[in-house]
Order: sequence, then structure tokens, then C-alpha cells
Amino acid sequence: MPGILVRRGEVIALRLFDVAYSIDLASAEALYAAHANARSDRSRLSQAAEKAIAFGDPPVRLRLGTIELSIGGMATDAGVSVRLYDFGAVAISLRVPVVDEEWAAFERRVEAVHAAIGPASSTIVWRDVLDRTLAIVGAALERPSPATLQEDYLIAAVHELGEPLPAAALQQQVDLTLLLSGERRALSAGEKRELLKQSYSYFDDDLVVLTWDRAFIYDPEGNPDVADVIEVANAQLLEFRYYDELLDDELPRMYDQVEAARRGRSSFAAPRFARLARSLYTLVAEVTELTEKVDNALQVTEDVYLARIYSSALELFRVPRLVAAVDRKLAIVRDTYTALYEEASSSRAELLELAIVVLIVIEIILGLARL
Repeated sequence: MPGILVRRGEVIALRLFDVAYSIDLASAEALYAAHANARSDRSRLSQAAEKAIAFGDPPVRLRLGTIELSIGGMATDAGVSVRLYDFGAVAISLRVPVVDEEWAAFERRVEAVHAAIGPASSTIVWRDVLDRTLAIVGAALERPSPATLQEDYLIAAVHELGEPLPAAALQQQVDLTLLLSGERRALSAGEKRELLKQSYSYFDDDLVVLTWDRAFIYDPEGNPDVADVIEVANAQLLEFRYYDELLDDELPRMYDQVEAARRGRSSFAAPRFARLARSLYTLVAEVTELTEKVDNALQVTEDVYLARIYSSALELFRVPRLVAAVDRKLAIVRDTYTALYEEASSSRAELLELAIVVLIVIEIILGLARL
């Protein structure tokens, strides 16, 4: 929009992959440190007090320099960084800088980035970065997976305007719904209200607006904490999606295994029930361990503003619903394990009773033979 100049900003494209059961972060740091000209660090929120909000096990951030992208038909350098989470997720950030662009050009830049490397775009760029990363730290992955499950997010960030403006004045002068929706036509009043529902400000000159697949951040201080919190929420969404789909696949298989174990049931079924019960117990233990890591990825105590944004992002991404679905399916597996364990114990008791009866019969037969 004429009159509004984005002096300094960036468009951040995120893509997250589930690559393994877990990642040994200390090992990943060591592997990356041994790589030529490589730099890594443990992520922390820059402005929040350490005791107020912090990563559970801080992810490892790898800085991969810049790559050249074709954005809107023009060659553009984008900064590349990768975060490795201990629960097996890899988050790749491509940052396209914005310098001295009118608001309309900034909107076009956001759409051009979305078209070039957004969800509907080719995955070649992302796969190249992922492959480069895994080629270095692959040995730190425990039980690697094909990385077919992904999440995408786009963040439009403004750090400096040509003329400083309060957040309220900025919202009056520009239509953020166009930037957040990607639509070129004006939205209805109801849809605009819905799109801007998750809006937050701490000072009068900052603003965060969250939507399902995009966010707008206006922060003159250039604080990265909000973008980091949004990334963590996306990583949790990715992982709970993975475990929800894993249990969806596992439950029918479990029912088939239980039916096969019960088919032709006899007193010698105890080993079958015990083996199946052990496998189900292992599944429950593994999923519970990893979901607890995911759930504790970010610990929030005192920073009310970031906590509000983080909680809203989780709600918006429907993470609590996925957590509830995973918990329900885990409860089914636990109940099945308990039932199988009881059946195995019952089968062992029947086998013991049969052995006692056989021994008594043998004793009687031997006694009669001595007469």
C-alpha cells in the first residue's frame, strides 16, 4: 500500500520433517562440529527469562549459509538454518530478506515466496537441504524413517518501517487479511474477523497475528522468540500427527494378532499371549516416552505473552485434539496388553493344573502297577 515502506523485514518459510524415532543431539553437535566450516548452537529464546520459558531439551541449530532461489522470476539469496529436535523432527528455515519495499511489493514478495517454496511447490529445494543435513548428522539418528510426513508454515515479518507506527495504526492503513490469506479479492467482514481473531500485542508497536498456515509478525526489535515458538508448535503438530497415524496403522494389526493368538486356543496358548503382550507393552512404552518428550518440548511458566502465543498456536494447529486422540489409542493398546497378560497368566495356570493332574494320574498308574 502506498505510504507504508517496509524498511527491513523477512519472509520465513518453514518445512518440518519427521526423520527418526529420536536424535542424539550431543552426537549431532559433535558430528557437525567435525564438518568443515560448520557452526552449530543450542537454541534458546533470546529475550525471555531462562526460568520463564525454555526448551525442554534445547534443539541443535545448524547454520548452512545461503542458497540461491528463484523468487518471482528473480535470483534471490535466502539464509538457511536447520533445527534438530531430540524427538526426531528436523525443521528447515529459509529466510528471504526484505529491504526498502513498499507494502504492496512486500505482499507480492510473500506470495512469490509461497509460490516458489510453499506447500504446493516442488520439494527439491527442501530435500536438498535435508539431504545435506542428514549426510552430516545421519549417524546421530536412532531408527531413521523415510521422512514422508511434513509440515509447512510461512511467516511474514516486519522489523522496521519507513516511519515508525503503532500496531493499531498499521492495521488501519493496511489490510493484513490479504497477506495472511493469500487471496487477491477482498474477504467478507466475517472472514476477516475470523482470520484476525488470533492477534496479540505486548507493546503498542508490536503485533503478532496467527493463522493455520501463516503468521504476521511486526516487531521493531527483531526478536526471534515468536517465530521460534511458532516453529516448536509446528514440530509438536508434526510429531503428534506421526504417532496418531502410527497408532491408526497399529490398531487393526493388533486386532488381527490378537485374533490369531486366540484362534485354536488351548492350554499352550500362554507363550503366544505373552509374546504379543510384550510387543504391545514395548509399543506403549516407546510412544509414551516420545510423546512426553514432544509434550515437554517447550516449558512455559512466567512469560505470559509468549505463553499466550504458544498456547494459541497449539490450539489453532489442533494439537490438543491430536494429543487426546493419541491418548485414546494408547489406552486401547494398554487395555489389550492387560487383557492379554491376564489371558497368558490364566493359560499358564491351566497348564500347571493339567501338569498336576497328569502327575497324579501317573502316580496312580504306577501305584496300581506295583500291586
